[in-house]
Amino acid sequence: MGMTEKLKRRALGTIAVITLAAAAGCASNLPPAPKSADGSQPNYLIGPGDNVNIIVWRNPELSMSVPVRPDGMVTTPLVEDVPASNKTPTELARDLEKALSKYIQSPVVTVIVTGFVGPYSQQIRVVGQAARPQALSYRSRMTLMDVMIAVGGTNDFAAGNRAILLRSENNQEYGIRIDDLLKKGDLSANVEMRPGDVIVIPESWF
Repeated sequence: MGMTEKLKRRALGTIAVITLAAAAGCASNLPPAPKSADGSQPNYLIGPGDNVNIIVWRNPELSMSVPVRPDGMVTTPLVEDVPASNKTPTELARDLEKALSKYIQSPVVTVIVTGFVGPYSQQIRVVGQAARPQALSYRSRMTLMDVMIAVGGTNDFAAGNRAILLRSENNQEYGIRIDDLLKKGDLSANVEMRPGDVIVIPESWF
């Protein structure tokens, strides 16, 4: 083996060690994501694109199903442009009762969400090397496995065990092990999601 070939191999070995060390450093710098949430479940907030069924007791002519417009408003008979986005169904019902009280006596309103999208701040976003990066509507008790099934897993270039979970709820970053979960069936890597989570899946370096 010539001197030039030895130098090439030594250089490649050094690069490999540096790359592995950097990868290990990236993986260990972030704390692992909490497996379970704190037990509290956030109330569902209405968002643009949701469908809401508005029921006005004893007033069927005022009861109907309407979409939440892109500007977050809903329009019903007698009441126009009522803000609905980022409110719970109960909060929207109380607002409609207040608005309708100008026209009918002691209105009783129930709001039922029939199409679930939710506000953007509550959606879960998956970016990077997922098979189908996208934003998903948050569901109660949704887990990392549920999210990865929805986006079709990772692509061939993903470094799943170096993925990062950005949690807007507490402005923290966590490391997550998507490869261990999907390829090894390691359920200890399955973590509960929270509204507003962002999953970033980086590209593999080798």
